[in-house]
Order: sequence, then C-alpha cells, then structure tokens
Amino acid sequence: MRILFYDTKTYDKESFTETREKMERKAELQIDYLKTDLAPATAQLAKGYDAVCAFVNSDVSGVTVRRLAENGVKRILMRSAGFNNVDLEEAKSCGIHVYRVPGYSPEAVAEHAMALALGVNRHLHKAYVKVRENDFSLSGLMGIDLHGKTAGIVGTGKIGAAMARICYGFGMKVLAYDLYQNPMLEGMVSYVDFETLLASSDLISLHCPLLDDTYHLIRKETIDQMKEGVIFVNTSRGALVDTEDLIEGIRARKFFGVALDVYEEETPNVFEDRSEDIMEHSVTARLLSFPNVIITSHQGFFTKEALDAIAAVTLDNALADVTEELPSKIC
Repeated sequence: MRILFYDTKTYDKESFTETREKMERKAELQIDYLKTDLAPATAQLAKGYDAVCAFVNSDVSGVTVRRLAENGVKRILMRSAGFNNVDLEEAKSCGIHVYRVPGYSPEAVAEHAMALALGVNRHLHKAYVKVRENDFSLSGLMGIDLHGKTAGIVGTGKIGAAMARICYGFGMKVLAYDLYQNPMLEGMVSYVDFETLLASSDLISLHCPLLDDTYHLIRKETIDQMKEGVIFVNTSRGALVDTEDLIEGIRARKFFGVALDVYEEETPNVFEDRSEDIMEHSVTARLLSFPNVIITSHQGFFTKEALDAIAAVTLDNALADVTEELPSKIC
C-alpha cells in the first residue's frame, strides 16, 4: 500500500511515522510526504500510489477526484472527521473508496470549546496583553459565573456529549438539540427544540456536522432568537454560521463574547503563517477587530492523544479490506 500524504506538517509526519513503527503490518505501508496540499493541479503527483491522505482544508472536489482516479488512486484517506470537502458521488462513480476518522478524541475538541468559552468570558486574551504592558487594572475584564447558567449544546454526538458533560460538571443546566437523543446523557441533559435552546441558553456551543440543512444554521433569524449577552462558541464547521450576520450581531451587542475555532474564510489560513500578509478584505480581520471575539486556528483537535488516534485509524483504513463495513468508511 503506497500512500501519498498531502499538506504535511512536522507533527503529522512525526505522529504517522511513530504509529506506523508500532504496527504489526508496517512493512505493507509505504508513506511519502508532501508539503503541498491536494488540489486538481497536484493530484497528478499521486500517480503510482494506491491512496492519498488529505485533510479538511484540502480540495477533494470532483475534478480532483477524477484526476486521482486517472492516476490509479483507489482510496482517499481523510485524516479528519469532516468530509464535506470531498465529492462523494464522483468518488463512488470513479470507484474510489473514501475513509475518515469518525472519532479520534472527542474530549480534545470539547475541552477546547470550553477553553474558548472561558477565555472569552473572562477576557483572557485582553488580560494577557494588559499584564504584559504592566497594566494590572481590571477595567474591561469583568466576566460572569458559568455555574448556575444554562448551556445549549447543538449536536450531541461524541464531541457534543463530551461538551455537555463538561458543562454539567461546571454546575450548568444543560439543554440540547439533536435529531437523535444520546442515551448516554440521560439525567444530565434536557432535549428541547432549537428555538427553545436559542432563547434559553447563556452559552451556545455548536457540535453538529455541516450538511445542506445545517448550512448557515446560525444566521440573522436565529441570532435574533438568542438571549441578550449570550456566549457563542463554534468548534465544528465554519459554514454553520453566516459570518456577515454574526458580525452584525456583534455590532448590535447581542453577544457577551464570540469564540471561534472555525470560520467561513479559514481555508487559506488553516495551519499557515500569514503574519506577513496584509488581508485587506478579510472577514477574519473584521472579526478580530472586536474586543469580545477570540479566534483560534482550527486547533480543537490538536492534542497528542488525538494525533495518535488519527494516525492509527487512518493507517488501519489504508489496510482495511474494501468489502469491510467500517464506521470510518464513507463510500
């Protein structure tokens, strides 16, 4: 099994190399690493490989998939839970099997979501800068107690469930919205309709996939239904939120704080150093201009435990029999 690994970062190579060395069937795996990302123009580099490994910001559109197929690729290994950037219909028609990592470390993302909520609530981003400038005043740093408040969890899969447990441990009342109730949360969570969750929650955290019916789930109409002074967190997918409407809500002082690990404009930014760039028309720059907004760079998954799990599942997917019905197999 020859795998071409796209968009390689140092930590990717380290975790995959370490995991491969521990595998009984390591001799069956040959991995080559590229720094360039997967796109139509780079798909031809996969000629002679059995599989490619890509991430959520890779371009795995229909054009890319067809070019991979033309070059003999039989598997697309997504080293992520998300796969909305993959043209599954084209992959199926080309006979390419697509795999993902459905659950690597739910706690990693949930803990980051709570860290964002705590950070924007207690203005840690501002406090850090103030103290570095020898300003020890408390002006502009007042937060609220989360204990006794209501948390609204949108989506109660593994990550949402982990976030619900964290909020419950903080002494919060936990409301949840999901098409399917998670029996593991019985006694901790009250399931309500989406409108009730929006109107009742002091903290709203998104943990749902990006689908046709969840695209811009958070937009002007739903923002208007939220409580005044709500803390809003998104660690799921950027396109769940209409960014222009979110900015208008921030300007209207709807939110106590907004914390984002994902956002609509993130694709050219994710994991890249753009510190020398002037982003003249950047939505990201506009968001960062607000004092009650924290943005991180899609790092919710970024723990050692999560990277180890991602590498293990991805390499298992590479060696799996194509007839196996695995939770990681998409098509």
